[in-house]
Amino acid sequence: MAATNIVWLRNDLRVADNPALSAAAAEPGRTVALYVHEQTEGVRPTGAAGRWWLHQSLRSLAADLAENGVELLVESGDSRILLPAFAQELSAATVFWNRRYAPGERETDHLIKEELQALGVRASSLPGNVLVEPWEIATGQGKPYSVFTPFWKTLRQQPISAPQPPALQNLPAIATPAVDGDYRPPQWSTKLTSHWRVGEVAALRRLEEFFDQLLASYSEGRDFPHRRATSGLSPHLRFGEISPRQIWHAALALAQAEPDRQGAIEKFLSELAWRDFSYHQLFHRLDIGKLPMQPKYEGMQWRSAPGELTAWQRGQTGIPIVDAGMREMWATGFMQNRVRMLAASFLTKNLLIDWRLGEEWFWDCLVDADPANNPASWQWVAGSGMDAAPYFRIFNPVTQGEKFDADGAYTRHWVPELSRLPDRWLHRPGEAPADVLRSAGIVHGRDYPPPLVDLRTSRSRALEAAAALVKSE
Repeated sequence: MAATNIVWLRNDLRVADNPALSAAAAEPGRTVALYVHEQTEGVRPTGAAGRWWLHQSLRSLAADLAENGVELLVESGDSRILLPAFAQELSAATVFWNRRYAPGERETDHLIKEELQALGVRASSLPGNVLVEPWEIATGQGKPYSVFTPFWKTLRQQPISAPQPPALQNLPAIATPAVDGDYRPPQWSTKLTSHWRVGEVAALRRLEEFFDQLLASYSEGRDFPHRRATSGLSPHLRFGEISPRQIWHAALALAQAEPDRQGAIEKFLSELAWRDFSYHQLFHRLDIGKLPMQPKYEGMQWRSAPGELTAWQRGQTGIPIVDAGMREMWATGFMQNRVRMLAASFLTKNLLIDWRLGEEWFWDCLVDADPANNPASWQWVAGSGMDAAPYFRIFNPVTQGEKFDADGAYTRHWVPELSRLPDRWLHRPGEAPADVLRSAGIVHGRDYPPPLVDLRTSRSRALEAAAALVKSE
């Protein structure tokens, strides 16, 4: 009887440049792919919007694998139990997977590897989800990086492995298996369907469209929320429908072919490197989704304000650009990056609400929230990250809105009750004269809420709270 080789898929739902899949296909015998909706202690469950994306992505991958004669099995449960059980049931000779980096994930994978080896099954983990493994890059003192700029300078000099082409065995196609089982994404998430195309082919097309149509305006345009200037690749990267190495080498090839685009490409590569920097922190620190990277922030006196938290979640803060971002996220599973910073800053600085509560909401609502980028970005804004903005740097969402959404196109789209306000008052409706509000058909406090807090007073409160931490060092 021919041996069976299992590839355990997690955040690598692609055929090309998938080292674990290629390694399994290179072994004698048949290849079986397995995905587990994990209910494993220490492994963070996928957020609700992410589950919608995952549902579509697994369907797409099942069809792609079936064309090459590989069956995708999808199960739910504790991977520490399921993996050894499946290996025995299928008489597996080997199990391959691409590495992941969160503390609980690493512990789980280590335990599974030991259990498989005890059963006589060879288990092998491979690098497939970052540009450089977190332990392969270090400061001159051999320590993990804590600041992005030197990390980026070092990473830019590293030889990044070329992506691998698909390496399947070209077996006869099989029928696409049903992968739904008893797993269903939340009903409300069906609204996301009109905003996204999911799967490996969609990811590659998105990259091509970005290079062809948007790269020229990327460096400047990425700061303006109404402009279509960013790659839109983040959810594809989050679920591994495309690898960072594929993007990296495609960008370098473009730069070589068209040197006049080098500046925009370097900026794009540096943003891709931020993803690696987040994984670098995820690997080298304690659980960054739960614990501040700067221990002094454990003493931060966060406010308990459930009503204000709910208003923030619903896009009813009275700060137009923050509300626009929160509503965009709820409708589409995405929020433009600058607006993410403004929404996070307003919650953690002006409302002085624990960053972990905001991080959990983004985790549940964003299709691209992953275990590294999401908490690392929240800690950066809150000030508790290793490469955080100084505690006294607090975004003013009104002046930021006036600068980056000057014509109000973004805000008017997502906060339509303010759409008739003149540009001058759009980002500060509470200051608009009564006759302007009347002309716009707005009764302030009825049609749109007043600001939850005064920005100047709340800024002072945040500075005092953070300064107290500095003094306690």
